Amino acid sequence: MRDVLTIAMPKGRIFEEAAQLLREAGYELPPEFDDSRKLIIEVERESLRFILAKPMDVPTYVEHGVADLGIAGKDTMLEEERDVYEVLDLHISDCYLAVAGLPYPDVNDVAPKVATKYPAVASKYFREQGEQVEIIKLNGSIELAPLIGLADRIVDIVSTGRTLRENGLVELEHIQAITSRLIVNPVSYRLKDKRIDEMVERLSLVVGGTSDD
Repeated sequence: MRDVLTIAMPKGRIFEEAAQLLREAGYELPPEFDDSRKLIIEVERESLRFILAKPMDVPTYVEHGVADLGIAGKDTMLEEERDVYEVLDLHISDCYLAVAGLPYPDVNDVAPKVATKYPAVASKYFREQGEQVEIIKLNGSIELAPLIGLADRIVDIVSTGRTLRENGLVELEHIQAITSRLIVNPVSYRLKDKRIDEMVERLSLVVGGTSDD
């Protein structure tokens, strides 16, 4: 029997799109795979094991070797800066990071407050712009911050922009386009290189590209 590959994947939209990619690449995933509530799913016929995790935890699992591979958004990769190889842009879950706020913000503050779940990304961005800001880390409902006076601006993921519009916010600056990436543990890449290279090749044929930071 071939070595089992363990893959960490986020729940939700990325999971669904990644599962479809794997099927298109020829991997036989059972129909119940998509609806399972299990946190660990074994697919014995393909010698694959899947760990379902929160998006921010996927690079941690891969870095520490409990997963050989993972599928993570570029936003998570930028924020976490884990010791993993980013081997393929899967071109799924397209969105982008942006600065947003109220249409007529108060511009008198010397150091505007910025709320985000991406403090490292936001700090780097504003530093590169030569702007001094105060970062406030939040874990959810980032759009609420300007509405209640907690922050002047936010840095968050934007997909359609609907959430911003419904909360009276506007996009102020575009930071970076985001897609999901296939990442690999460096030790696993040495020990299971043939199987990992096979998966990268098969997925590359489906998505038609390679990673380009």
